[in-house]
Amino acid sequence: MAEKIILTDERAVAEKLLHAQAIRLSPKQPFTWSSGWKSPIYCDNRKVLGFPYIRDFIKSELCNVLFAQFPEAGLLAGVATAGIAWGAMAADQLKLPYIYVRSKPKEHGLGQQIEGYYQQGQPVVVIEDLISTGKSSLQVVDILRQEGLEVLGLVSIFNYGFDTARQAFQKAGVPYISLSNYPTLISLALEKGLVSPQDEEVLLKWSADPAGWTGS
Repeated sequence: MAEKIILTDERAVAEKLLHAQAIRLSPKQPFTWSSGWKSPIYCDNRKVLGFPYIRDFIKSELCNVLFAQFPEAGLLAGVATAGIAWGAMAADQLKLPYIYVRSKPKEHGLGQQIEGYYQQGQPVVVIEDLISTGKSSLQVVDILRQEGLEVLGLVSIFNYGFDTARQAFQKAGVPYISLSNYPTLISLALEKGLVSPQDEEVLLKWSADPAGWTGS
């Protein structure tokens, strides 16, 4: 399955993320991701939680997508840790049951990996803050499916747009929707003078081969 098509205000979302400094662009002094990749962009949507009006806007956009594209959803599942707050807010707004999924089972207590009440067969939508390679998001999908839940799809705030992620979601049969994306962000940043045309060239070169990019 391919990415679902939906009319969202991708530019408005990108502008809000830039305003909250949830996304930072640094072509000349790249960041290092936990994977070891060098990157001219760093995204941390948890920053948005400190901006009440932007937070409310993102929550509303999430809910609009969920209501329009996944009306049969009976449960939302946040991805730990960054997706937990967004999933909880959307579930509260839409009055849906809510769970969240850890990256690994707890090492004490009941040893649960899924926190919250759910029943087998429930149709669930996964809430994620960011899609990069898609690996961690699809691990959550696998965990939910193993527990007998019906995964309808995934909604994220931002998407780097890597081909590896698109192919992985397609192979897994998981429709996904992102409120905004990398090409939209870069276009907006250039328009606002936040990056130069030379920077844009670097940023686009990175997105074409993020694993092989060295910052030069």
